[in-house]
Formats: sequence, structure tokens, C-alpha cells
Amino acid sequence: MMKSVDPRFLLTSTLLQAGRQWRRLAQEVLAEHEISEARGAALLWVRRLGGGVRQVTLAAYVGIEGTSIVRLLDQLSALGLLERRSDPDDRRANTVWLTEAGERLAEHIEAALGELRERVLKDVGDADLDATLRVFAAIDRAAGDSRAQLALPPLDPPV
Repeated sequence: MMKSVDPRFLLTSTLLQAGRQWRRLAQEVLAEHEISEARGAALLWVRRLGGGVRQVTLAAYVGIEGTSIVRLLDQLSALGLLERRSDPDDRRANTVWLTEAGERLAEHIEAALGELRERVLKDVGDADLDATLRVFAAIDRAAGDSRAQLALPPLDPPV
């Protein structure tokens, strides 16, 4: 007689694998636009959060440390994709803005990722997607949800 497998075990066992598969597919999209995952994530988060996002906030969304975001923003700035400006409310802080070229590239990447989402999730119904999002929210709550501790707005689904 075959032992039944706990669906919670299956979920947690496959969660990382599914994430890796999505990441690989997203990296392929980014490679078509000749941009790395880190650079693409930074561009997309500036676009999603709106121009004028603080560097420290962007670093939290991209998931990297402050020193790493500085190097990443230096690279994107050298490519003419974004610019940093002093925060008018706090001269010690910088805000990040997409240039026209950065906005165009981010828009193209976002559209390509949207097409990828449609293709990958075409057979998944809204009820299943809603249930999955509730599961992710439960995991976030159980983990202490660092975004809430940082007082950041809720995340859109990652790249």
C-alpha cells in the first residue's frame, strides 16, 4: 500500500524548484534584452515604485545591500538608463529616476515578462492563483514579513 504524501510537504518541497524555474525563464527574457537579472530587477522596481524612489528602498525591493545597490546604480547610470538625484526632503539621501531610455527598456521588459506570465500560467485559473497568493501570504506572515517591518508597501509579484 502506498503512503499518501502530505500536501504541505509537497508544497514546500516544490516551492523552491518552481521559483528557480520561473527565475530561469525570466533570465532568458532579460538576456533577450541584453540585461542582467540584477539590472533588470532594479529597472523594473524603479518603474513599478515610480520615479523618485529612495536608494535604500530600492535596495530592499531588489534584495541587495546598500553598497551593492550603489554599484548597480552606477552601472545603470553609465548605461544612460537611470539617474540619481538628491532627495529634496533629506539631502543625505538619493532618489532614483529612470531616463527615457530606461523607461523604454523597462516597458519592453515588463511587456515580455507579461507575455511569459500568460504563457506559463495559461492553464491556471484565477481561483488557483488566488489560493496560491493566500499561501504565499501565510508564509510571509509566518516568517515575520520583513517588508512590513520596513514599512514598505506590499510587493507586486517578483520578476
